[in-house]
Amino acid sequence: MGKEIKLGQNKYTYRNLIGWAKTPDDIGWNEIAGVAVGSDDLIYVFARGDYHMLVFDKNGNYLHTWEQGIFKGPHAITPGPDNTFYCTDHFDHTVRWMSSEGQVKMTLGTPDKPSAVHGGKPFNKPTDVAVDQNTGDIFVTDGYMNSAVHRFSHEGVHILSWGGPGVDPGEFSLPHNIAIDNDGYLYVADRENHRIQVFDQNGSFQHEYTNVHRPCALRIDSNGLMYVGELGFQGVVSQLVPNIGPRVSIIDRAGNRLAKVGENGFGTKPGQMIAPHGIAIDKEGNIYLGEVSKTAGSNWLNSMENIISLRKLQLVI
Repeated sequence: MGKEIKLGQNKYTYRNLIGWAKTPDDIGWNEIAGVAVGSDDLIYVFARGDYHMLVFDKNGNYLHTWEQGIFKGPHAITPGPDNTFYCTDHFDHTVRWMSSEGQVKMTLGTPDKPSAVHGGKPFNKPTDVAVDQNTGDIFVTDGYMNSAVHRFSHEGVHILSWGGPGVDPGEFSLPHNIAIDNDGYLYVADRENHRIQVFDQNGSFQHEYTNVHRPCALRIDSNGLMYVGELGFQGVVSQLVPNIGPRVSIIDRAGNRLAKVGENGFGTKPGQMIAPHGIAIDKEGNIYLGEVSKTAGSNWLNSMENIISLRKLQLVI
C-alpha cells in the first residue's frame, strides 16, 4: 500500500480518498459534474456517462441510481427543501427540481429551446443554482452562452434577472456557480473574470473577492466559509505557471485564504487534481469533490489512465 496522501494545511488538512466510491462492475461514469449531500446524509453524485445520478452513503457504498434518460448534459446539483435537488442541465438549457428518488417535480426552462445568446433572458446553457432555504426562491447562473443571474419564486415564477457580459461590477464572463450564505447574500463565481461577486437578492452588487483563479466550483458552509474549486492553467500561455491551481481554496468572509487543498499541480499523480467542478461539504466538514477530468484533461494528458473524477477529502480531526 502506498503512502497516505494528505492535502491542505493546519486544521484544514484532509485525507485524499480517491477510491472512496465503490460501485458494481456494471455501474460507472465518464466524469463527475456535481456532488450534493442530502438531508438524509447520503451523497448524490451527478455524473456524465451512462448513469447520471448515483447515490452513496458516506462510506462510499453504492446504494442506487436514478432512471436514465432525464438529463442530456449534467452540470450541477444543489440541495433543495425536504431532501429534493435542483439539477442543472447545460445541454438542454433547463433546471429540474427532483425528488430524492429521481422524480421530476418542476422544470425551469423549455428543453432544447435556448434564449438568445447573451440576451439576458433564461436560459442559454445554465450552470448552477442556489436556493434560499427560508423562502424557497431559486437563483440560477446562466451561463456558458449568457451572462446573467435569474431569480425565480419557489413555484417557478420568474421574478427578475441581472447581469450582462463584461468586467465591471455586476457584469460577468461565464457565471459558473452560485451559493448563498446564512444572511441571504449571493456569491457568484465569475469564472473567466477570476473573481467571486457578492449580491443581495435583488441583484445589487455588494463587493467582490479577486484572489481566486478561474473559480469553477463554489459552496458555502454553515460557518460562512467559501469552498472554491479553482481551475489551473488555460492554454499554453499559463501552462507552466505554478500556484494557480487546480485546487480547492477555503476562504473566509474577509477574503483570507485559510487553506489550499491541493498544491501539487495538474495531473494524475497522487495528490494532483485536474478540474474541480462540483463541491459538497457534509456536517463533519468532509469535502466531496467532483472533477470534469476527461473534458479538461483530454488535450493535455498523454493518457486517460489513472484519471480521477470523484474523491472524498476526509477532514483530519
